[in-house]
Amino acid sequence: MAIRHIMAISVALLAGAAISSTSAEGDNRVVGGDEAVPGSRPYQASLQDISWGFAWHFCGGALINENWVVTAAHCVDGKSASSLQVSLGDHNIFSNDGNEIIRGISRIIMHEDYDSQTVNNDIALLRLSQPANSKFNDYVRPISLPGQLSDPSGDCVVSGWGALSEGGSSSAVLMKVSVPIVSRDGCRDAYGESEITDEMICAGFDEGGKDSCQGDSGGPLTCVYSGAETLDGIVSWGYGCAHPGYPGVYTRVGQFVDWINDNI
Repeated sequence: MAIRHIMAISVALLAGAAISSTSAEGDNRVVGGDEAVPGSRPYQASLQDISWGFAWHFCGGALINENWVVTAAHCVDGKSASSLQVSLGDHNIFSNDGNEIIRGISRIIMHEDYDSQTVNNDIALLRLSQPANSKFNDYVRPISLPGQLSDPSGDCVVSGWGALSEGGSSSAVLMKVSVPIVSRDGCRDAYGESEITDEMICAGFDEGGKDSCQGDSGGPLTCVYSGAETLDGIVSWGYGCAHPGYPGVYTRVGQFVDWINDNI
């Protein structure tokens, strides 16, 4: 099992709005995708560790309203809110695009039943230190949640700043890739009956080649129904990156809509 998590060491400018250099470890990022059009995924968040005086991009997230970002629990397990910040409206995380909004984190709410061994219930909420709605524009805007207990099908899109190939370098620019939802039974055939719970969804191609990867952890898997885009998955884990027969595994947001609404 590979949790899709990476830390990219970056030097932040004093304003915290731009990042100038990076080194990385890990092997999981968006693979086989394309550069996202700037502003096309305005809910995308970069979660950054600032505890050492630098801004370290290490996970993704999704803005769901002016005060809250959703991410994976494994991204923030053991971390303090004061050590983190979120960059919204970013495209190239190593330069200042002029559209970024930086917010501190005032509170972390991890799902109370998150299991770090099975990676079940891999979801967390981050409360922003200041609302982002005063800055809503073409580059910063929340995404809608799906219906409670919804289970996506068809093709969906995952995005992030993870590496472009297993063992490769992380991407400076936001990448995206379209992947088909894999049935839960099919995913259990790949990983084992007990590994894939009803709180998870899977997406990927039988032949591999396109996938999320480390550095994309916590980021959004979005699907479109009747013209409306919703946050249906959160990048969680998988076997390597884009391996044939092993789809990416995502937190099934539809299982947690009531939990999200109860906590925000």
